[in-house]
Amino acid sequence: MARNRWFGALTAISLIGVVAGCGDVHASPGSMKQPTPAAADTRVTTLTVGLQADPATLDPALSSALVDRQVMANIYDTLFALTPSGKIVPNLVQSYSISKDGLVYTFQLRRGIKFQDGTPFNAEAVKFNLTRDMAPTSARKSELSSIESIETPGPYTVVIRLSHPYSPLLAVLTDRAGMMVSPTAVKKEGANYPEHPVGTGPFAFSSRVKGDHITLVANPHYWKGKPKLNEVTFKIFTDPNVEITNLENGSIQLADQVPAQQLSLLEKDKNFVVSNQPGLGYQGIYLNVTQPPFNNKYLRLAVDAAINRSLLVNVALKGEATPAWGPFSPESPVFNRSLDLPPAPNSQLVVKYLREAGDPNGFTFTLQTANNPVSTEIAQIVQSMLQPYHIQMNIQQLEFGTLLANNTNHDFQASALGWSGRIDPDNNAYQFWHTGGAQNGSNFSDPTADKLLDEARQTLSMPQRKAYYDAFVQELHRQDPYIFLYFPNNTYAYARQLHGFQSYPDGVFRLYSMWLS
Repeated sequence: MARNRWFGALTAISLIGVVAGCGDVHASPGSMKQPTPAAADTRVTTLTVGLQADPATLDPALSSALVDRQVMANIYDTLFALTPSGKIVPNLVQSYSISKDGLVYTFQLRRGIKFQDGTPFNAEAVKFNLTRDMAPTSARKSELSSIESIETPGPYTVVIRLSHPYSPLLAVLTDRAGMMVSPTAVKKEGANYPEHPVGTGPFAFSSRVKGDHITLVANPHYWKGKPKLNEVTFKIFTDPNVEITNLENGSIQLADQVPAQQLSLLEKDKNFVVSNQPGLGYQGIYLNVTQPPFNNKYLRLAVDAAINRSLLVNVALKGEATPAWGPFSPESPVFNRSLDLPPAPNSQLVVKYLREAGDPNGFTFTLQTANNPVSTEIAQIVQSMLQPYHIQMNIQQLEFGTLLANNTNHDFQASALGWSGRIDPDNNAYQFWHTGGAQNGSNFSDPTADKLLDEARQTLSMPQRKAYYDAFVQELHRQDPYIFLYFPNNTYAYARQLHGFQSYPDGVFRLYSMWLS
């Protein structure tokens, strides 16, 4: 999942008050007067970016975390791209057409582009990538399952035929399914490819020390022109407070997480700019519906009814988030206030559900969460809300990569992981709750939910899709495979000497246009 980590790497499966984001609180980067890049000998050409967890992989076909995307978005170009306002525009694709029935997409590719290993980007490379992403082992398979065939009638022409209309296709191709990897590098490296990623993007992979940092260098042959920065280092911080300390002392210039407690201080500091906007993602808790105790639906419902989301947001996040009860934030085109925002906790319902579950005296379960202070605080708040009902929640803190792996392997009772959000609602729901979805950590399978999700992605009208999603969220509330807690803001902070920063709705940094004075 471009997972965000709830109690850990907050922010695509990060659940924390460390929100990742895009808007401006201290000042608006778009409105600030920004100096013109000076001559090369007067500029700082190395940028250090704080990253809230160590990326699990740098292979788009395998990735499920936001921190992966923060790095990969600067190594790989996508077929289509997002603008800061959320508009989808061609990128590696130069022009395209869609048949009237929505079943045939024809892409004309840009010419003269090469991968960082010198091999050509062309139609065969696109076919290789999409086929690879459709494989059963790929985390992208749910996103591309509607593709029936891929044809390359010319060296720079790609024709995609679908088995049925699929509204999210272009949106999907702005993200990891649209990131183009070098076929030559994949064939050469095999299983080791994630250690030697190669794309067509503005920065090329240079080196990595796992758990510490990843270094990229400028691609001198980049098709849009050489980046203004010569080098970018992503420095790993599992404690957001340590990351902000490093921002303040100048060790990093851009932080991807800001603890809610430090927002106001940074906003008042003239040396920094805070970007803070509502996001498209959500944070919550996966419940494994195929293992005790949460194979009992009523125990899932009991936990849901016991949690006071508003209190959680106000205490742990200082109000810098929105309480959540569904997958579609107020920024989503299918947001429904009555379905996606939570009711007040209901003690009578908790008692009723425990009785119906056959556990009137409560039960015990273990929550797996990321090992960092903010995650711990949120877990402890949830723990305290369950205790009056004799629901004992044990807290197990894990390294981020282990937390992700356990979620993928369904090796947990409850797992604190969130999602950074996407512009198309399908990408915030289908892969998590459709039977066999690539990121269906809860192992949830429900024919009603499946049918509604299938209908929604095959419908071209957003108002009609919204009706399907409304019904889908109602079904989620009846089943509760996931306990939604809040919609995080996308919140970042950066040194005022960093220029060219822009907020994007997917919460990902595009470093190509940034430079340091």
